[in-house]
Amino acid sequence: MKYPAPTVGAVIFNPEKKILLCKSCKWHGEYMIPGGHIELGEKMEEALKREILEETGLKIYDIRLLALKEFISSDTSQEKKHFIFIDYVCKTDSSNVVLNEEAEDYIWIGLDEIEKYNINSFTKALLAELRDKEKSVKKVEIFYDY
Repeated sequence: MKYPAPTVGAVIFNPEKKILLCKSCKWHGEYMIPGGHIELGEKMEEALKREILEETGLKIYDIRLLALKEFISSDTSQEKKHFIFIDYVCKTDSSNVVLNEEAEDYIWIGLDEIEKYNINSFTKALLAELRDKEKSVKKVEIFYDY
């Protein structure tokens, strides 16, 4: 894989206004929003729809840019990584999730419940910001793995 790697992620709201989080051992057993890599020649929203359909079986709509984040692994990390996270907020008409092999579990939770779960720190910060309505549509953040 060439770096930096652009990826898309989705904060998906179901009809009950709950959000979907997925858990996988590749994420150290933490919950995260679903998403994945943008393929060569693929538009960002197309990649988002494809990744969400592949990973969850859900069709999404009303897609809006939420945040841009950058992750660069530290000099002490075993494997060097550099990701650009392009996160969106969107809706789905279903709560019936069909996970692929990338995730082992999922939950639907309210934004007021994020403190109760083992959620990845980047995801938790994003959801807290959304919950607190302090979000900026064109926010850029840089995270270093120190």
